[in-house]
Amino acid sequence: MPLFRLSSPGPFFDNKVRAFWNLQLLGWAAWLGLRGVSGLANGQPLTFLIPQTISAITGFSLSLILAVCYRALISRRPLLMWGVSFGLSGLATALWAFIDAWVAQIQNPNSEAGFTSLLLGAVYIDATSLAAWSALYFAINYFLQLEEQNDRVLRLEAQAASAQLAMLRYQLNPHFLFNTLNSISTLVLLKQTEPANAMLSRLSAFLRYTLANEPTAQVTLAQEIETLKLYLDIEKMRFEDRLRPHFEIDPVVARARLPSLLLQPLVENAIKYAVTPQENGADITISAQLAGQNVRITVSDTGAGLSADRSDPTTGFATESTGVGLANIRDRLAQAFGDQHRFDAQRGADGGFTVIIEFPFQPDGQMTIGTERT
Repeated sequence: MPLFRLSSPGPFFDNKVRAFWNLQLLGWAAWLGLRGVSGLANGQPLTFLIPQTISAITGFSLSLILAVCYRALISRRPLLMWGVSFGLSGLATALWAFIDAWVAQIQNPNSEAGFTSLLLGAVYIDATSLAAWSALYFAINYFLQLEEQNDRVLRLEAQAASAQLAMLRYQLNPHFLFNTLNSISTLVLLKQTEPANAMLSRLSAFLRYTLANEPTAQVTLAQEIETLKLYLDIEKMRFEDRLRPHFEIDPVVARARLPSLLLQPLVENAIKYAVTPQENGADITISAQLAGQNVRITVSDTGAGLSADRSDPTTGFATESTGVGLANIRDRLAQAFGDQHRFDAQRGADGGFTVIIEFPFQPDGQMTIGTERT
């Protein structure tokens, strides 16, 4: 059974039992060596090493018993823990000093020093030694406890970030499904069964593609564009020639990684405010290229733009738009890239609306989640 009860912070404490025995053996060997060298340097005969060796073995054995007791006490209330620990340390010191005095008297029966004098001399040395050992034991355990708490906090933060990413990701599908199923319902009511069936088939393909990824997963830009094309295939069933998507993707950034379904709310917003209100529809352009060390993605449309009374001055987005999805993008970018991202929304010079996203270019296999970096 491990004598250090808490998890290890580093390689030395990966195996707590081994670490304990290494420290125990090295510590008491150093204690014996120091006592032996000090005695021999002061002119003591070699026989002086015999009682010192017995003393080291006694201290080693008593410290093992104390370790078991301390391990049971360390999680108790402080008053109980320290009171009992001091009592046990005092008993161990008294027993150790008694054995040392008894061995010294047996070895030197003609010594002028009486048993009481030998006992008092041993008490000082043994009490100091056990006090140092006990202090080191508690210090190591409290250090391990602090490291374990830090590791637990980091794990909880990572789990919280993962849960938040999952929540943000799952917010997208219900909104999109509502619009799509509503369109399918309309087609069924109009008895347009073939378009309804085609839209269901495309919806099925889109869901299979998106659900194949974990909610917290990140995908390459190429995969994100393919998913977006599946989404646009569904929307083109509704708008036909009024919806005119264009893709301008630099092959260099195709391997860049980003949170899955990040661009879909932007295209959905463009469809709602550029394509839907206009009889002739609108063009929606999705472009991506390198901008220094970053990937710059631009989603723009040729709609009428947003009037001041319909937009939020803090974000530039329509107050009546997809709301959840657009705020979602900011949160997911912050989760994925920390403060190393850009998210701007602006009206086009010739009308329409443009959203610009920038984040560090890290090819597939090199992505680092922002919550781990910060």
